[in-house]
Amino acid sequence: MLDSCENETRLLPGEAAVKRDRNIRYLLSLKNENLLLPFRFEAGLHNGNTKKTDYHWGWDSPLSQIRGTFTGHFLSASALVFLESGNEELKLKADKIVNEIKKCQDENGGQWAFGIPEKYLHWLKKGKRTWAPQYVCHKLMMGLFDMYRFTGNETAMKILEGCTEWFYNFTNDISRDLMDEMMDLEETGGMMELWADLYGKSEDKRHLELMKRYERPKLFEQLLHGVDVLTNIHANSTVPEIHGAARAYEVTGDERYRKIAENYWELAVEKRGMFVTGGQTSGEGWTPIQEQSARLNDRNQEHCVVYNMMRLSRYLYKWTKDPKYADYWEMNLHNGIFAQGYWEERGTWLHNEDHPKKTGHVAYYLPLEAGGQKEWGSQTEHFWCCHCTLVQANANFHESIYFKDNDTIYIAQYLPSELKTNMNGAEITINQRINPQTGAMPRIMDVDRNVLDRPKNVKIVFKIKGGQKRFTLKFRKPWWLSGSMEISLNGKTETAADVNSYLSLTREWGDDELELTLPKKLRSWKLPDRPDTAAFIDGPVALCGLVDEQRTLYGDVDNPESFLVPDNERIWLQWLGGYRTVNQPVNFRFVPIKDIGYEKYTVYFQCVNDVARR
Repeated sequence: MLDSCENETRLLPGEAAVKRDRNIRYLLSLKNENLLLPFRFEAGLHNGNTKKTDYHWGWDSPLSQIRGTFTGHFLSASALVFLESGNEELKLKADKIVNEIKKCQDENGGQWAFGIPEKYLHWLKKGKRTWAPQYVCHKLMMGLFDMYRFTGNETAMKILEGCTEWFYNFTNDISRDLMDEMMDLEETGGMMELWADLYGKSEDKRHLELMKRYERPKLFEQLLHGVDVLTNIHANSTVPEIHGAARAYEVTGDERYRKIAENYWELAVEKRGMFVTGGQTSGEGWTPIQEQSARLNDRNQEHCVVYNMMRLSRYLYKWTKDPKYADYWEMNLHNGIFAQGYWEERGTWLHNEDHPKKTGHVAYYLPLEAGGQKEWGSQTEHFWCCHCTLVQANANFHESIYFKDNDTIYIAQYLPSELKTNMNGAEITINQRINPQTGAMPRIMDVDRNVLDRPKNVKIVFKIKGGQKRFTLKFRKPWWLSGSMEISLNGKTETAADVNSYLSLTREWGDDELELTLPKKLRSWKLPDRPDTAAFIDGPVALCGLVDEQRTLYGDVDNPESFLVPDNERIWLQWLGGYRTVNQPVNFRFVPIKDIGYEKYTVYFQCVNDVARR
């Protein structure tokens, strides 16, 4: 199993770092009083003088049955940000919130620490429904655990000890049949994963027992037998349960749990198929296997599912080293996380005067219908579940870039970043940056004369300080390569072993500079049940047409470069990723879907190979 280098990695300037910085600013902008209101109110510590302007609204409002959910995600995101960036201001803010939650727990008798009443859970035993109370509890405990493991906050673990006692007692008299019924009616979130995480740290038998109690046999047993139980089922209630199985495998070694996770992936991704964005789901449910054409609508690709499936891909990548899981993570990063959160207008090429807003906070869904439009939630008025995964997703980019195994470092993602780790007793630094393939205005440079058109490749530069130690670097070969990856080492062409979709280079590393060239091209991504209808993807980046209605494109669907050509390809020092159609009745532009703000757009087009029209 690969070891993650999450605590040894930091982001360097680039797209991911921009999103992370916006995330930090948002987290810091939220008032502690608002984040703590439900907890203080439940503990009788609220003074009743809060102004209306101090409330969170939407799903985190004082009258919401899932109030306090976001606070758990806030703690988790703050801990992840601190681990990667060392932001002390955010850590101090999160520490204060943990301390206040401990006061609320003490006031409640030492166990209950949540912003909803205990009776919500007792109602479940009696068959009275309320909105996902165990989901709410999980999110707080998840945040507390992340504060403990990533920042060393001991108070967070003390709160979890009281919560453990509460849930152990609560579940003592629940039969398997009743638990199954409760799990069918209301989401439990990642409860099983949380107890597995705690067991991995504590080896407390109560945590192991709670992990087993929060299994979902009605789902797990059918997955073990390869039964498609996913079609039309709510996706985001099941993915966290599979995280539970995945983590249970890691802390117990029970192969049954691993099989459950792998079979879920096979049914959800391998057999079902993906949209061009890498995501899935329609109206929050899994689409039928290989049938997507009737499910393109304004509620495709829920942000939470994108985030949670990326987390599942990370589990599977660690176990198998199979690059297909890193490929999946990359596609969903560019066309999900980047496309659905912290959007900001790029005045250099997309400017919509009809919409004065220049930013977007989070898009619950990514519409894939013709003429779709993203709906952006506000910073404090909505607090959908996707607000919650927004702050986590934009805090954990560093977790999935580098991995280690014995004397090998795996480069799983190509994101500007720096790894500082130890290999064979030596301190190793790997600095990864994207070569922009542009010069510097107004300096005269050869690159400006020699690179005349938008490059059809991505160049990644690695500066390596290896301490004169021998070890192996393995570079993922992305699925979207249009030719052979090339390696230049210290200015000279280097030959690397091609093994299991990696380029592998073993040598004694000193102060070296290595450049990768990854050729790419424009590709079609067809609907599995309508092969004449396709979307288009450039490397890992999905495109969309700037039209507000269904259009037919005339040309060879298998050769999109015959009717899509580069458009507005460069401004100042930046290569842009747009295209435009040619030889169509009415021509229009295509841009990366992650750059869309308030424009209406269309992703899938029927393609007719009509030579006469061309």
